[in-house]
Amino acid sequence: MRDRWLFAGLFALGPAVLGGWLLSQTAVHAAEDGPGPNLVIEVEGKAQGRVVIDLLPDLAPKAAERLVTLAEQGAYDGVVFHRVLDGFMAQTGDVQFGKSGGGGMAGRGGSDLPDLPAEFTDTPFARGTVGMARSRSPDSANSQFFIMFAPAPHLNGDYTVVGRVIAGMEVVDAITRGEPPRSPDRMAKVTVER
Repeated sequence: MRDRWLFAGLFALGPAVLGGWLLSQTAVHAAEDGPGPNLVIEVEGKAQGRVVIDLLPDLAPKAAERLVTLAEQGAYDGVVFHRVLDGFMAQTGDVQFGKSGGGGMAGRGGSDLPDLPAEFTDTPFARGTVGMARSRSPDSANSQFFIMFAPAPHLNGDYTVVGRVIAGMEVVDAITRGEPPRSPDRMAKVTVER
C-alpha cells in the first residue's frame, strides 16, 4: 500500500515521475549484441563505464525512434540521472533541465518534440528493462526514460517498454542513488549503433 501511495504521490510532482519497488537478483541480458538499434551510453560520475541498450522498435516504434533522434542530435549528452531509487530504477533523459541538474528542476522537463502516444504491451518490467517515463497521462512520454534495477510488475501494461540493457548492467547498478542524488552521475555521451 505504501508503494501505491508513493507511486501516486510522486505523479503529482510533474511529468515523468515514478514510484518505488522491491529488489530482485534476476538479470535481463540478451546476446552480446542486440538486433538494434542500440543506444550506447557513456556514464560518468561515481559510476563509470558503458551501458548498451537494445532498443525494441517492434514493441515501441515511436519511442525507439524518439530515443534515437535525441541521441543523434546530442540532446542526451551531459544529462544527469536525476531520480535513482534503490531496488527500483534509475531515471534520466530530461533534456530541458537535466544538463545542469536544473537547480532542482531536473525531472520536470522533456524535449521540444511533441509527447508520444502510449505503446503499452504485455512485456514485463524486469531487471534491465528500459521504459519511457511519463506523467499521469498515458500519452505524455517525451524524452525521459528509466532503467529497472529489479522487476516492477505494477508497471506492466501501464508504461511503454522501449528497450533492454544488453551490456553494462554493473554500471547501472553503480549509479548514485537519490531523488535527486547530491552528486548525480550523468550520461556524458550517448550514441546510436545500428
